[in-house]
Amino acid sequence: MKPVDFSLHQPATLARATELLAAHPDESKVLAGGQSLLPLLNFRLARPEHLISLDRVGGLSEVRRDGAGLHIGAMVRHAYAEHSQAVAQACPLLAAAIPNIAHPPIRNRGTVGGSLAHADPAAELPAVAAALDATFRAVSVRGSRDIPAAEFFRSYLTTALAADEVLIAIRFPVCPPRTGSAFLETGRRRGDFALVGVAAQLTMDGETISDARLALSGIADVPHRCAAAEAVLRGATAAPDVLDAAVSAEKAGLHPSGDLHGTADYRLHLAGTLLRRAIGQAHSNATAPRLRVA
Repeated sequence: MKPVDFSLHQPATLARATELLAAHPDESKVLAGGQSLLPLLNFRLARPEHLISLDRVGGLSEVRRDGAGLHIGAMVRHAYAEHSQAVAQACPLLAAAIPNIAHPPIRNRGTVGGSLAHADPAAELPAVAAALDATFRAVSVRGSRDIPAAEFFRSYLTTALAADEVLIAIRFPVCPPRTGSAFLETGRRRGDFALVGVAAQLTMDGETISDARLALSGIADVPHRCAAAEAVLRGATAAPDVLDAAVSAEKAGLHPSGDLHGTADYRLHLAGTLLRRAIGQAHSNATAPRLRVA
């Protein structure tokens, strides 16, 4: 199929992009990498009268570390972030999640901001943002504002972005020393939408877990922050019985729905199994000896 007719705008500045969006807030869609939006257009599930491309807008493709954290521009391509040393060092959970996104051709074109603004609850990056309490910077003709991850994801494919706002950057906190991360997911085939995914990050203080950050994808209509499991883990050791207790505490509050790809019971089983594995892997990565570079 082909999309309905639309007008394509390619502004060269962010100011012009926000002006266009303000002029047509209910009839416009912002085009980033297009890997999610274009299929919706082709199947006519989305019918905007105006597409506002960010390809020519400068300043949206930066990756930099500063005092406030790791700044990632909304137009940073998945492939660039995947191979960025700044991302690997400052936010290893993000670096671990990105290779799970679809296939290399998709990651070459898809953007970090586009994936997060699309807000698919089965996607990898929303779970990472939820686990790490990322902050989203949105801009409109009315000004700019920061939106915490806990408030950003509202429902299935729905975010806190207003109709006239453009997501321009995401800020992730820099992980502290002795932190380990893991991202695991299961799908029917490699590159398919995940049935369940887990983002896990642990920070150690001696033998004790000083901080735990966990989130699930594919379980609800938004990324699910694993508050119950985190509470069990914080201040405890990573003994097997502790990890089992954390998983049990989290599963008690999960109520996934089923579909043609998997029943609710199967998703619940996957969530528990992957959560246990991801916590163990994150702990191993946190406590593994670091190689000394001469």
